[in-house]
Amino acid sequence: MNSAASILLVDDDPDLLRLMTMRLQAAGHLVQTAVSAEAALAQLAVHLPALVISDVRLPGRDGLQLFDEVRARHPALPFMLLTAHGTIPDAVEATARGALAYLTKPFDGKELLAKIRQALNLHASEAPAARDAGADGPWRRELISRSPRMAELLAEARLVAATDASVLITGDSGTGKELLARAIHRASPRARKPFVAVNCGAIPEALLESELFGHVKGSFTGAQAHRQGLFPAAQGGTVFLDEIGDMPLSLQVKLLRVLQERTVRPVGSNESITINVRVLSATHRNLDQAMAEGLFRADLFYRLNVVKLRLPPLSERREDITLLAQHFLLNLAERYRKTLNGFAPDALEALVSAPWPGNVRQLVNVVEQVCALASSPLIPLTLVQRALETPRAEVLSYADAKHRFERDYLSQLLKLTSGNVADAARLAERNRTEFYRLLQKHGLEAQRFRDEPAVDEAVSGDGDKESPDASST
Repeated sequence: MNSAASILLVDDDPDLLRLMTMRLQAAGHLVQTAVSAEAALAQLAVHLPALVISDVRLPGRDGLQLFDEVRARHPALPFMLLTAHGTIPDAVEATARGALAYLTKPFDGKELLAKIRQALNLHASEAPAARDAGADGPWRRELISRSPRMAELLAEARLVAATDASVLITGDSGTGKELLARAIHRASPRARKPFVAVNCGAIPEALLESELFGHVKGSFTGAQAHRQGLFPAAQGGTVFLDEIGDMPLSLQVKLLRVLQERTVRPVGSNESITINVRVLSATHRNLDQAMAEGLFRADLFYRLNVVKLRLPPLSERREDITLLAQHFLLNLAERYRKTLNGFAPDALEALVSAPWPGNVRQLVNVVEQVCALASSPLIPLTLVQRALETPRAEVLSYADAKHRFERDYLSQLLKLTSGNVADAARLAERNRTEFYRLLQKHGLEAQRFRDEPAVDEAVSGDGDKESPDASST
């Protein structure tokens, strides 16, 4: 048993807390205590232990709600429950959902230490990373790594988390930008307030302003009730703007005003709402290039880019692949209720040498596939090879797929109309100004399509169309 393991005890009975603390300290453990779920979550935001032991009955949120919250934030953190006879069914249900074990009060001291030993041995493979992390343990528990590049990044993130500076997180799709943003929020003074994430590329342009800032009833067709925007909903906390590079220029102006004035005005309202939020943003696009092309405002960029953190692709941190794969496998094994111990040596070698264009997201996909198909405790090379042959389209993010479809659609319209923007805009049911903006966004020039023969069938599926006027723009 790890004699220096840190354990968090959660119970509103001070006598029981004192007795258990003495027993665990005598066994060589480091002990933290909390008298409520709220106090426990606050401690977890600062320091992550090797094990949480909680009573089921707690004031406010009970031990089962605490378990659900810990499970959502720290899926790999072992969790044990203490229960009286009346709450045994609840504890049994929690173990079915992934809690490590439960002990019935009154319990024997030797039984308690045996259960703790079992829990720590079961998760021993994660202990070195947590020990090496030192004060950065919470970061490394969420962003698992032994890579020097990641260590440098997490050190910078830990410093900036203590401030209120805006942070721009860059990196390829699937590298874990939102995970890093959540870690920064949890380590910040705003940790107890909301963390609200929005993907700017996944929400239609017509709805994005309403989503961010809210709207009043009757402000537009379909606005049947007042709606609180995501910025007001995050009051006192953090707003994470994912894929900020996909935000339309018209909305960039309004976001800049929000950041400057610290107020938002819901759509259709004459009154502004004062907000106190920290803004973290992320993109996989080259914003310098976007600014040069007039697709992203420089003044907004400088507001968002007070500190820039770049997440490296998985191919640049190959020393982490084995660690991550094992971590995902153990977590998924619990979900699938399978006994899985790890990967065969040649299977691990195949994982480490794979190109990983989809980064950590693709690695999770591969591990989940082998976990679902595994029929033995050791994952063989054949299963890994099969999973790695999965078409890359399966790891394409929604934003990337939307961007690709939009560009292909615009190209087809221009081919159909031989580069006639007015006709193409009419077919797309968009005004010409908006259509030009879309062409600019995707780097498409109508002139390039004017020398190509027109396509017979329309993109919309309507075979009848007027002949394009090549002189019209």
